Amino acid sequence: MNVVDRKLPDDPLRFVQACVQNRRILWTYHVNMRLKGRFIPRKAILDAVDSYEIIEAYPEDKYLPSYLVLARSAGDVFHVLFAVDVEGDNVRVVTAYRPSPEEWEANLKTRRTAQ
Repeated sequence: MNVVDRKLPDDPLRFVQACVQNRRILWTYHVNMRLKGRFIPRKAILDAVDSYEIIEAYPEDKYLPSYLVLARSAGDVFHVLFAVDVEGDNVRVVTAYRPSPEEWEANLKTRRTAQ
């Protein structure tokens, strides 16, 4: 599928939230390996659904369009990269991590620029 054929959600945030709320989620091998070492439970990602904010969009990402989301759960703040499969009506959790203050501004939504 080339980039021209890609279907983007009309409202990416609502699409991601609906998929998570309805458990239409695929957990990639990559995220399964990463979550263990980063101590971000799947439950935290699921519980944070109402706090999601899209902070970056990658419509031309390698396999599927994806969105970097800022999420908050029980006082914890983290980023989740969701790939969206509009045709399959699901999302894939690609990775999740705690944003580093060296890489992100204090709001955790803006990447720091190299000086």
